[in-house]
Formats: sequence, structure tokens, C-alpha cells
Amino acid sequence: MTTSTKQAPSSVAARRRMPGWGKAVVALVALLAVFFAGLRLSVFPGLRDLFGTDTHDRSGPALLKSIQDMSRYEAASGNFQVVVDLEKDSRFLPSAIRGTRTLYVGAGTVDAYVDLGKVGEQDVKVNGDRTSATIRLPHAALGKPALDPDRSYAVSKQRGLLDRIGDFFSDDPGSEQAVQKLAVQHIAEAAQESELTGRAETNTTGMLDGLLKSLGFKEVKVSYGA
Repeated sequence: MTTSTKQAPSSVAARRRMPGWGKAVVALVALLAVFFAGLRLSVFPGLRDLFGTDTHDRSGPALLKSIQDMSRYEAASGNFQVVVDLEKDSRFLPSAIRGTRTLYVGAGTVDAYVDLGKVGEQDVKVNGDRTSATIRLPHAALGKPALDPDRSYAVSKQRGLLDRIGDFFSDDPGSEQAVQKLAVQHIAEAAQESELTGRAETNTTGMLDGLLKSLGFKEVKVSYGA
């Protein structure tokens, strides 16, 4: 009596190995699924809350690098706001393929000061009975613009197809720094054209006049020059 043993179709199929092209297709489908899932989360930011996120601040302690004695009298401060429209295009490709355009609102402050450390003995004259004082000060100067990150923001950012693909694989902070530098530059130019230094000199004169008169001086003259 002969018996024949036949393996179940399922066991035979299990032994078959998936061909190389099949593995490549599966990997491509998985990659596309992750890609489109990321796009969907970027389009619908509220969906990110479904997964939950935790924020941990693991920054190290701040280190004191140096200390400087200040002799400046900060006499005035100006608040400025500028809209930066920065566009970068490719010479040989249309903007829909390669190019960026960023609309950025930059807000910051510029301080105007009088450097009292440059005042020498020859710049201060007091009469014999200490009732009159004449002071010569250097002209007011402008400090460096300080961009306020809480009031500065990107309104829109248009990117070509190649730029979007590049942003997907890498995070380039240079594009944000470019508009921030332009915002700082425009704020500095606006401060130069404003009356900020004139206001600083007026406020410095009022401060010295009130201070010296409270010490008994009857007449106070303040002038500005090199």
C-alpha cells in the first residue's frame, strides 16, 4: 500500500521567497506612506495632538563670559517695524520649480545714547561760587538694532518644487537668517533717518539740568560737539 504525502499549499507558499522587485515595491509604498503622512500633518497641524508631544529643556547653565563697565546714558529708544519681501530665483528655471519668496515682518528697537565716558576735565567748567556750569558732550549715537523675536514673524513663504524637496530632507536655518538680517539692516537705516539722536540729546540736557540744579546750580549750559 502506497501513501502519498502532499504539503499544504500554505506551507509551500510560505517557503517561497519574495522576489527582489517585490521587496523594492513594499519599501517604496512604506516610504510614500510616511511621506504623505508627514504632509498631512503639516497641512492639518491639529492632527499632531493625537500623538501627543512632550517638550524637555535640557539646556546647560548660562556662562558669564565677561563684564564691562558702562558709561553710556541711554537717553532714547525707538521702536521700528519693517516688512521684508525677499525673493530668490534661479536664472534658468521657473520659480515654480526653483525659487523662494518670503514675506517677513521684523520688529525691533534701537537705542540712542550719549557716551559720558568721553567727557574730560576740559569739557566741564564751573564758576567760582558754583552757581553756573557749562558742559560739552559728544553727540548722541545709535546702538545696534535688537530684533524682537516675539513681535517678528514670517507672513508667508513660497517655495518651488525642488526647494520643497530639499526642505523635506534637511532643515536649513539660513533662509530665516537672511530675512532677519535684512530686517535688522532696514531698521538701522530707518533709525539713521529718524530724529532719535536729537531726542536723546534733548533728554540728556534735561537730565543734567535737573540734576545740577538740584545740587544748587542756578544756570546750566549743555552743548554737543566732537
